Amino acid sequence: MSQLDSVLAQIDANLDRSIEKLFTFIRFKSISTDPDFKEECKKAADWIVGELNGIGIDAKAHETPGHPMVVAHDSDTSEKAGPSVLFYAHYDVQPIDPIELWERDPFDPQIIERNGVKVIFGRGSSDDKGQMLTFIEACRAYKEVHGSLPIAVSLLLEGEEESGSPSLLPFLNAHKDELSRDLALVCDTAMFDSETPSITTMLRGLVGEEVTIIAANRDLHSGSYGGPAANPIRILSHILADLHDETGRVQIPDFYEGVEELTPDVKAQWDALPFDDKEFLADVGLSIPAGETGYSVYEQLNARPTCEFNGITGGYTGAGFKTVIPSKASVKISCRLVGKQDPYKIRENLRAFVKARLPEDCEVVFAEHGAGPGHSLSADFPPLKKGAAALKDEWNKDTIMMGMGGSIPIVGEFKSILGMDSMLVGFALENDNIHSPNEKYDLQSYHKGIRSWARILDALAKD
Repeated sequence: MSQLDSVLAQIDANLDRSIEKLFTFIRFKSISTDPDFKEECKKAADWIVGELNGIGIDAKAHETPGHPMVVAHDSDTSEKAGPSVLFYAHYDVQPIDPIELWERDPFDPQIIERNGVKVIFGRGSSDDKGQMLTFIEACRAYKEVHGSLPIAVSLLLEGEEESGSPSLLPFLNAHKDELSRDLALVCDTAMFDSETPSITTMLRGLVGEEVTIIAANRDLHSGSYGGPAANPIRILSHILADLHDETGRVQIPDFYEGVEELTPDVKAQWDALPFDDKEFLADVGLSIPAGETGYSVYEQLNARPTCEFNGITGGYTGAGFKTVIPSKASVKISCRLVGKQDPYKIRENLRAFVKARLPEDCEVVFAEHGAGPGHSLSADFPPLKKGAAALKDEWNKDTIMMGMGGSIPIVGEFKSILGMDSMLVGFALENDNIHSPNEKYDLQSYHKGIRSWARILDALAKD
């Protein structure tokens, strides 16, 4: 039996024990955004520390202004092959509201059957406690069988991800030397479907901006001032209309600087996926794609930048009718970014775009709402190739190199602060109900997730 085979056998033999550990973990009500659960967050962090120390990975819970940050390093400091890695996950969970929509107590985990599939039920089962333990349990199996891990492993487990990670940036800056490794491993993502292993190689970045146009010094009667008085709603409407051309391309200067086309291999892989454009839109009552022409809906969602309007206010919006020309109007804009787009340059160019279309006797006020670059891994990145091959061995299916329309800020911060690329491997599914009532994690996702990490650790250690 090879070293890997014996570890996989250990994982299989101790699956029931691993499930019980996950159940214990889920029972901690570690809701980070609610101060009433501060002690539960601490208990969850302390439990993780105890589990890691128990398998020979030295762990400590560091106090922060918010919830503890768990940092751990393998106590075996002998020379190891392959890259050193920092595994990241989070132990905090979303609130459970509305509680009346849960089928049972969200913090009383159980295995139930849903549509013929065994699932682990409970808040945090998928996001992110189950995902976290897939890695820790793989490490446990290696330690129990061989007494050591095949590569140098450290862990960073935070307790504020679901509440904006306010302590994370200061912590990363203060612990740069301790945390910086060759590669970050992140397990907070999903598979394409329940049988298709996936590595997320592209994440979209974000620029959030609020734009307020101010005209007259007070609201005006539309009968007395309509016509000669500048109307900020009309001005704002013209500006927003100018932000896209008839093909859906964004017109902010240099907006597409740093945007890269898909490689032929990835495009062919995506085109072969069983993703139905019509079904995707029909689920939300639509039928006609409205994005950039020339790109599939899946490509628009995962690999193309966007500029969207998330909310507009101005004038009288209450019940009934009021004939008023408002003194100001505002819009909230979010730009999703890909590749090497510079979020700060895009913000600057968006502001210049707005100012260039503003009448001389009006003014504009801008408010920032976050900014961060996108993330992409080259198809030639050696750990990516090894990870994909390891996942294929476990799932008996080619690994999909996925894009993800949302953003995971920690990935950009690992790059900018710690100088690390990140490989994102997750086993969640679209129907896991994360952030919603009745969250679950497929038992297969948990079991094969543990086995998958064992294979990845083994693959990274080899030339």
